[in-house]
Amino acid sequence: MGKFTEESKQLLELVGGKGNIAAVSHCVTRMRFVLNDPAKADIPGIEKIKGVKGTFTQAGQFQVIIGQEVQEFYNDFTAVSGLEGVSKDQVKKQAKQNQNLLQQIMSSIAEIFAPLIPALVVGGLILGFRNVIGEIDFGNGTIVSQSVFWAGVHSFLWLIGEAIFHMLPVGICWSITKKMGTTQILGIILGCTLVSGQLLNAYGVAGAAADTIPKWDFGFVQVNMIGYQAQVIPAILAGFCLVFLEKLFTKICPKVISMIVVPFFSLVLAVMASHFILGPIGWKIGSWISTGVHAGLTSSVNWLFAGVFGFFYAPLVITGLHHMTNAIDTQLVADFGGTILWPMIALSNIAQGSAVLGMIYLQKKNVKTQEVSIPACISCYLGVTEPAMFGVNLKYGFPFFSAMIGSCIAAIISVGSGVMANSIGVGGIPGILSIQTKYMGIFALAMLVAIAVPFILTLIAGKKKLTDEDLYGEVEDEEVVASQPINAVPSKVVNGIDLTKVVAGDVIALEQVQDEVFSKKLMGDGIGITPSSEEIISPTDGTVTVTMDDSKHAIGIKADNGADVLIHVGIDTVQMNGTGFQYLVEKGQKVKAGDKLLSFSKKAIKEAGKLDTVVCVVVGGN
Repeated sequence: MGKFTEESKQLLELVGGKGNIAAVSHCVTRMRFVLNDPAKADIPGIEKIKGVKGTFTQAGQFQVIIGQEVQEFYNDFTAVSGLEGVSKDQVKKQAKQNQNLLQQIMSSIAEIFAPLIPALVVGGLILGFRNVIGEIDFGNGTIVSQSVFWAGVHSFLWLIGEAIFHMLPVGICWSITKKMGTTQILGIILGCTLVSGQLLNAYGVAGAAADTIPKWDFGFVQVNMIGYQAQVIPAILAGFCLVFLEKLFTKICPKVISMIVVPFFSLVLAVMASHFILGPIGWKIGSWISTGVHAGLTSSVNWLFAGVFGFFYAPLVITGLHHMTNAIDTQLVADFGGTILWPMIALSNIAQGSAVLGMIYLQKKNVKTQEVSIPACISCYLGVTEPAMFGVNLKYGFPFFSAMIGSCIAAIISVGSGVMANSIGVGGIPGILSIQTKYMGIFALAMLVAIAVPFILTLIAGKKKLTDEDLYGEVEDEEVVASQPINAVPSKVVNGIDLTKVVAGDVIALEQVQDEVFSKKLMGDGIGITPSSEEIISPTDGTVTVTMDDSKHAIGIKADNGADVLIHVGIDTVQMNGTGFQYLVEKGQKVKAGDKLLSFSKKAIKEAGKLDTVVCVVVGGN
């Protein structure tokens, strides 16, 4: 009998029995269930089980927090239940059964575009820079007209810009096959057929007479040879068509000939369907969407459209529905040579950062809040809004609403002036580099509004709503707090261990960490750190007791003083399956304070769409 056999029996019964479990897995602190009927789970009863520290549901997964003994608990549970564990990716896939159709669509779109966003941002910056040197007249002409060198740079950079935007369907088809688990090279080839040089370039279709468009002539029917450069919806439809065909042929084809039959028929039929049917349909749908959005943004009531979008974009981010805008922006760029929508997104991000700036000013004597607010404000101005929204603005409420008002006014100014961006760019202050040259001045004015209005409204509301504790923190001597520098990093000692030694960076309160297991202190007391380094350091002498073979994103140490220290790198980074992480020690190894434990890549974490917050807690500590 295992250590947690009895508890496992209780848990199995309280989650609704074996028949209610679609999948089960675990990470470093919790067991992850996908339940066929989540309502059958007796949450109060589960939380009373010995060893269970709490529960919560996220993204369709019912998660039971166990702590550092989760591996042993999990082993006993699978033995008792007779269930076989699955990978975390499989659990994530199964969890979609507990999402509604809209959530599933949004999730799929987000997962398709997430790997492409870095390239789109780079492309936007490149086009912005080309505009600065190639279009702005500095009195005696543009930089390009005055310099052979910069003319060469201008020409050379288009090599990258064309690859990113004109060849976008290649990336979309690849991303779809990668997400759906089919053959990625077939997706790349399919994407290449959509942008082949043999076809009439999509940008030349509008100006081409019908009789000049090249055609495939099959005798009984002719098909236009049209390319789909920069087209989003045709590429999405083509990618999913290929996935469907490959899975179909894989299922029905004998394995002995599958290597020949499956890729041949999947690719040939997908290319035919894409050019004969799906491409033209997708082009029409994309055109309708972009034309509708563009019409709304250029109509006589564009101020109303802009105001509504500017006001509600931040709440849209919370729901995840904002991922739809990537596809719409990209289609607008393809159809109209730029996007009016994206500048409003950048302004919304700036507005949220400005509300945090107001809170920084109001709470300038509260050192603890500065640890959260300053990094959040900086990241928000650089286009990452989640730390600002979840860590500061939503916590107090009025800063979030102040930012929504500022975003609304700035969006009306932007759209009313016809501000257009070359493409998606860095969604904050640097976003001005992606704005078309002739609109940079008015966009700068809209940025000032997005900075000033939320800041002022936050100050006015904050002076009425914030308590002395909010303003000065939980200290008796206000002068002591006032004398500390704003960016001071206080020590956080739990059970005799200074947890701030774990990694260099900005310390944030554990309550502000965007993971309920930690923020509710279900594992114990500790801190979060926004890292500036990429190496995790042991804060104490002890022995390595916990490692994660697959994900490598967390490590546990049994300190020589008896305390159990858990270090968790990033939020939901278990889903990265070890990409960007490397252990520098082994389980069972003795370590000294200051020894390097593991390394990680902040870039890899960002590209995976995760937060890089390092969480360090003493299990059960206080």
